[in-house]
Amino acid sequence: MHDIEPYYGWRDYYIASEDPSSIFFDRQYSEFEFSQKIYNHYIHPQWDSMDSQTLFLKILFVDYEEQYAIIELMGEWNDLLYNDIMLLKREVADQLIEHGINKFVMIGENVLNFHPSDDCYYEEWFEDVQEQDGWICLLNFRDHVLQDISDSNIDHYFVTGGKLQEMNWRTYQPEVLFEKINQVVQKRIG
Repeated sequence: MHDIEPYYGWRDYYIASEDPSSIFFDRQYSEFEFSQKIYNHYIHPQWDSMDSQTLFLKILFVDYEEQYAIIELMGEWNDLLYNDIMLLKREVADQLIEHGINKFVMIGENVLNFHPSDDCYYEEWFEDVQEQDGWICLLNFRDHVLQDISDSNIDHYFVTGGKLQEMNWRTYQPEVLFEKINQVVQKRIG
């Protein structure tokens, strides 16, 4: 797991640690010191912690004018034991919402498992963004993770599946990726 790095191809466009509005502003990273773990596995030091024991993230891009954020996730999304959705909502989403973000692209290729609990924070997040004509999109999550999300009856809070399940997102600049995703989302919710 220590070899899995967050995507760095957009660093010319955005770096969360250099964004004064980011919760990770002024964060210093080490390329050599591996200190964060998921269970007993060290992870790459470029991942950001939201104080979860199992779920880490990287804010890859934020556009305050167009009101969207692209966030890559890594680890195990465990609401049952660690209430990861509460941490994701309170520590990350709420801070972005305060700065006008109402569209969230959550990239889940590196989310290995999902363990549900209740839907309170999902509902709250959905209502927060829906009030501002926003949405939450799950991009490239593993099939079994999406199935677990569906089985727990929280999939209606997200836009998922279809073209969003197999998008080669790394080949696009962030603005182009957002436009492609927004077109898919607008067809679904429109």
